[in-house]
Amino acid sequence: IPGYNGVVTSPEHALEIAHDIGYPVMIKASSGGGGKGMRICYNDDQVKEGYRLGSAEAKSFFGDDRLLVEKYVEDPHHIEIQVLSGQNPHSGELDILCFVERECSIQRRNQKVVEESPSPHLLLETRREMIREVKALVREVNYESAGTVEFLVDKHQNFYFLEMNTRLQVEHPVTEMISGDGYASGNYVDLVRGMLEVAAGRGIPQEYLDMVDHSNAEEEAKDGGEGANVRYTGHAIEARVYAEDPLRGFLPSTGPLVKYVEPPSVLTVESSDDTVDNSCYIR
Repeated sequence: IPGYNGVVTSPEHALEIAHDIGYPVMIKASSGGGGKGMRICYNDDQVKEGYRLGSAEAKSFFGDDRLLVEKYVEDPHHIEIQVLSGQNPHSGELDILCFVERECSIQRRNQKVVEESPSPHLLLETRREMIREVKALVREVNYESAGTVEFLVDKHQNFYFLEMNTRLQVEHPVTEMISGDGYASGNYVDLVRGMLEVAAGRGIPQEYLDMVDHSNAEEEAKDGGEGANVRYTGHAIEARVYAEDPLRGFLPSTGPLVKYVEPPSVLTVESSDDTVDNSCYIR
């Protein structure tokens, strides 16, 4: 994302950067996360105020009042690419699997609420280009294990790197559910197993490597397969459950979970006199 590569030293410095980038801009905490210390600014006055409030909030939450200024991407989609990589024990080369993207644009207070895969926004050519960039990043740092590379994608399919999470995220089942022939088939990618196999020095299981989709001959010819993802089946959605009190401004609600009802393992829809499996599974 266009921005200033360095520490913003003062409100006047922030203004100088904003004028160079062009409005709107975002002021955000250098050590921040979860939306803390972030301000969107459309003019000079908002930059001055945003710097003052953002630095104070960053100091309070993270013990670090340093700020960044970058271009604010309007109408963005938050897109992330799941990756699993590991050294091949036979060839010594780094095997990299990239999966079809997860969309996590539905957020509240800058926290993800709904994750789905694949994204309804991304075009095929954008996906392949993003995957090529992800593989280049993984090779550059020689990364081994599961990880997630996150991007902002605008309405014109331009994408901007946000960060890489060098761990397994809680939304990984969204990817697993539709990988390969789908979770219900049993022929899918278990990311936890993949991580353990890589950590043990055995590399990514061959059956996972065989799931890469090389069926698009035209695109394969363009990039030599670098943009290919693990094949997928269907669509998956994950919704996070929050314990909050709607009568107190949706503040976090503490205490014991007094009642929980497990959904049925398979949801069905009724059609005339027949019951039809709509392939919607609760995991």
